[in-house]
Amino acid sequence: MPPRKNPYAKPDHFTRSAKKAGFPARSVFKLEEIDRRVHLLRGRMRVLDLGATPGSWAMYAAGRVGTEGRVLAVDLVPVRTALPANTVFIEGDALSLTNEALGRFAPYDVVLSDMAPQTTGSRITDQARSFDLFMRALAVAGDLGAPGSSFVGKLFMSEDLTAARTELRRLYSGERIIRPESTRAGSTVIFLIGTDKRQ
Repeated sequence: MPPRKNPYAKPDHFTRSAKKAGFPARSVFKLEEIDRRVHLLRGRMRVLDLGATPGSWAMYAAGRVGTEGRVLAVDLVPVRTALPANTVFIEGDALSLTNEALGRFAPYDVVLSDMAPQTTGSRITDQARSFDLFMRALAVAGDLGAPGSSFVGKLFMSEDLTAARTELRRLYSGERIIRPESTRAGSTVIFLIGTDKRQ
């Protein structure tokens, strides 16, 4: 059986626009839309970016928080794009890194998670792994986020959405679910946003 074609291999409008703007991936437009709709990022903020590679979210966040802000970017895979001076990259697994390692600029004003599992082809397995990553990111945000801070987490749509929302509401006063316009047609990805973290 011949290998399946990668439906994402051909650059689309968002991919080309991201490259033209100097970002390594089209995912920057997802964060830009969330930021625009939720008023997420502003100057001098401290941001934790989980699942940062290839670096688009960290670059966007660094630009928004300015030279007096700080971004800690974390991923298993090194970022090959040059990151701004106000950004530090840590290579490691967010599932096993200690809060001490992740807390370099804590308490954070915003915790971002664009983490996604290596897909297996099994929808149920991939959804379960996505939920685990989401819940880990949310736990980190609960521990390291400042009172009043915000959280953005990627999740594959599944029956686990109810549990994810329940925990998000426990930690945050405000809740949004956004499927950015730049999300690919067939994708089940959504982003859960928590605002105004409880004390």
